[in-house]
Amino acid sequence: MGATRDRKRYLCHRCGEASVRDRGRINLMSRLCETCWNVFANEMAEADGATAAPRPEPDPDDVSWFEPPVCPKCGALVRIYPTNYDRWVSLATVELPAKDVPEPFRWRLTRLPDPSRLTTDIVAVRVRGVDPLPSEPVVPAHRMMCAPD
Repeated sequence: MGATRDRKRYLCHRCGEASVRDRGRINLMSRLCETCWNVFANEMAEADGATAAPRPEPDPDDVSWFEPPVCPKCGALVRIYPTNYDRWVSLATVELPAKDVPEPFRWRLTRLPDPSRLTTDIVAVRVRGVDPLPSEPVVPAHRMMCAPD
């Protein structure tokens, strides 16, 4: 298969289209076209519960108080972070031991590699594959802790 394609041109790993680029905030070792990327990312978001709206970008000239986001169902404070596949998830404001959080709701916050010493971006990565130790802290998804009135 590698001998049949031009080495300077990459093809989508799903459909074979030529207009591809690396996707996601963390290298996923996959090159996808825009259509295949959106299908893949939406499937992942649906499975993970990453259906939050992105945070609005604050205006740098606005000096008014910036309130943290709250859940529209229960009114609790939430942390909204981008996922490694460019969708957004609402997370609880506390970390809990992994033994107290069911497997589908476990997340970790990861700093993106950056040459500077300051943290420029943090993404939420779903814990899967290797189970954490029972006492290891994880961030639960807010939907696990949401208790509507």
